Amino acid sequence: MEIKDIIKKVKQIEIRTKRKSEAALMGQYHSALKGQGMTFSEVRTYQFGDEIRRIDWNKTARFQEPFVKIMEEERELTVMLVVDVSASMDYGTQVSLKREFVAEICASIGFSAVSNNDKVGLILFSDQIQKVIPPRKGRQHVLSIISQILTVEYKPCTSDLDGAMQYMMNVFKKKSFIFMFSDFEDGFSNKTLKVTAKKHALLAMRIYDDKDQQIPDIGYARFVDAETGKQFWANTSNSRWRYEFAEKQKQKLRQTQEVFENASAGFLNLKSGEAYAQKLLRYFQQK
Repeated sequence: MEIKDIIKKVKQIEIRTKRKSEAALMGQYHSALKGQGMTFSEVRTYQFGDEIRRIDWNKTARFQEPFVKIMEEERELTVMLVVDVSASMDYGTQVSLKREFVAEICASIGFSAVSNNDKVGLILFSDQIQKVIPPRKGRQHVLSIISQILTVEYKPCTSDLDGAMQYMMNVFKKKSFIFMFSDFEDGFSNKTLKVTAKKHALLAMRIYDDKDQQIPDIGYARFVDAETGKQFWANTSNSRWRYEFAEKQKQKLRQTQEVFENASAGFLNLKSGEAYAQKLLRYFQQK
């Protein structure tokens, strides 16, 4: 993609996301995190109705009367966009490539973060961490993030989801809202997922194309795994083969959803090019 094409694409995404009134409502991730990001404000004497767990026992013992810690919700949140850039995400048979679809969703989230005076950062990963853009504020910063998602080299390799989550936990100590984008074709540790979801607010978005779920009848065809390079031939005119393929994909999706639910992490299944804003909005409203 040439520079002029990149600039044109980024501007198109910015205009498209700003036209969607629903995108502005994505600031409701604040509601999803309400009460989870708390900072110390002051200590005062105990008043009737104060929670016992807020008592400052050290100060209470020193002054021989009860004192409580007053906490306030952090007004500024950190939003992290964690994007899988393995080769299977550089694919699409419908209106857009998966990476273009991810770039648009990230733009909506990013501009919402800007309007909420929040910081937004980016982690691109494949079999290793490809690039990290530290959290900052501002429209130009969001445009830079969109450009990176569109132009980064999508590597023919498996995705190290565990490595991405571990990096997030090691580097970002403060509780953040993580939006993770992948097709989740590769395995990951349930334990790492649970620890990440406990430390941060995590919403995973599985990005898929129609052909990831169902293969049409096109006769004998050669298939190539975009990540491993493995090839095989299949007779797609065989209805049994097509049925078993579709059922296997459905089962894999159900298992992935269950793993995220058991880890108390959010999970959305989004088809490339679909209207995503309402799905995100419903998710935040249900939190």
